Amino acid sequence: MKWPYLEVTFRHGRPLAAYLYLSRSPGDRSRRTSRAGVGMLIDYTEEGRPIGIEITAPDKVTVADINGVLAGLNVPTLTAEDIAPLRAA
Repeated sequence: MKWPYLEVTFRHGRPLAAYLYLSRSPGDRSRRTSRAGVGMLIDYTEEGRPIGIEITAPDKVTVADINGVLAGLNVPTLTAEDIAPLRAA
């Protein structure tokens, strides 16, 4: 599977929330969550490795916002095409 992977939940044709899956190992589970700016939460494993970003306000989050969080986590950044599903509706 290609990483990162973006999953978007729609309601009435508009993005309601999204989850950006980061590289993870089989069996990894979220053990801790922290806020990351407006409309984003980072999930961490028990060892403190980031495994995903929940986007709770997709209409307020930009690719620059996401990339700022990813850069702080030392994870490869995204392109506008990568988050295009958030802008689809």
